[in-house]
Amino acid sequence: MARYTGPKTKIARKFGEPIFGEDKSFDKKNYPPGQHGNNRRRGKKSEYAVQLMEKQKAKYTYGILEKQFRNLFKKATASDGITGEVLLQLCESRLDNVVYRMGLSPSRSGARQLVSHRHIKVNDRVTNIPSFQLKAGDIVSVREKSKSLKAINDSLSNSSTIYEWITFNSDTKSGTFVSAPARIQIPEKINEQFIVELYSK
Repeated sequence: MARYTGPKTKIARKFGEPIFGEDKSFDKKNYPPGQHGNNRRRGKKSEYAVQLMEKQKAKYTYGILEKQFRNLFKKATASDGITGEVLLQLCESRLDNVVYRMGLSPSRSGARQLVSHRHIKVNDRVTNIPSFQLKAGDIVSVREKSKSLKAINDSLSNSSTIYEWITFNSDTKSGTFVSAPARIQIPEKINEQFIVELYSK
């Protein structure tokens, strides 16, 4: 199972925001990494550098490697609608992301682990593929055996964010993926137009 396993705080500092979730180390050092830290002179970035940075941010945010991300872009290009918006909708429709949005895990990497360790069901069938693309109306739930997991219960007790495109019942630990979210409903600070411009070169 391919995934990024390197230092997360360093990557978050590179983008200037805690893209992997709450991070105490990032709060202490919220400037770019490197030997000279804040004192290093940083020239104006080229158009290509800005576009590349935005693509990297999206990949790290959703925990997707290059080949998968490029395939999602191809799928978005072939779909009806605005390519950049469809790309983000495809990222948001991944099973690991929806598990994270439902509050079953405080991070996408944790949600990915719940899925791959067979704790999650889609339409009453155990699904262990984090990249599984959900469709409108799909029901996502926690396996009966896994409902008492401390990690899940702790995460739910600390979760308060509600998303209009997902319904969730914390008592039954199940919810419905109502539909792919509109761009305005996606809270991530990603400029998808830069990604489209980069891949279109």
